[in-house]
Amino acid sequence: MELLDRHRDHVLALYRMVVGLLFACHGAATLFDVLGGPHGGHVPGFGQWPSWWAAIIQLVGGVLVVSGLGTRTAAVICSGSMAYAYFVEHQSSALFPIQNGGEAAAMFCWAFLLIAVLGPGSWTLGSLFARTERAAGGEGVRATVV
Repeated sequence: MELLDRHRDHVLALYRMVVGLLFACHGAATLFDVLGGPHGGHVPGFGQWPSWWAAIIQLVGGVLVVSGLGTRTAAVICSGSMAYAYFVEHQSSALFPIQNGGEAAAMFCWAFLLIAVLGPGSWTLGSLFARTERAAGGEGVRATVV
C-alpha cells in the first residue's frame, strides 16, 4: 500500500488527463464533425440548447481538466453538465443507464466529481506557473477585493 500511496498524485494526474481528453474529444466531435462525428448524426447550430452548450462545456472543460488549469471548478461544471444530460436526456426513457444509453453521462459525471473532490494530482500547468513565479522571485500581481 505504501507504493500505491507514494504514486497517488501521479496516478490521479494520469486519470485526470485521460478523463479530460476523452471528454474534450466528445466536444470536438460534436462541434466540428471530427473523430467519428457527433452522436446523433448532426452538428448543432451555434447556441442551440442544449447540444451546442454541452459540446462547448465538453471541449473547454475537458481541455482545462487535461491541462490542470482551474481543474476543480472545471470538473464541477463538467460533472454538473453530465448530471443534467443523464437526468434530462437519458433517464426519461428508462431508469438504468444500461437501458437508456446514459452510461457515458453517468460515468463522466462521477469521474469529474472525483476529480473535483480529490484535486488534479501532479503535472498541472497551474503548478508549473506557480513554480515559474516562485523561481522568478515574484509574488505576481494580486487583486484585492474590497
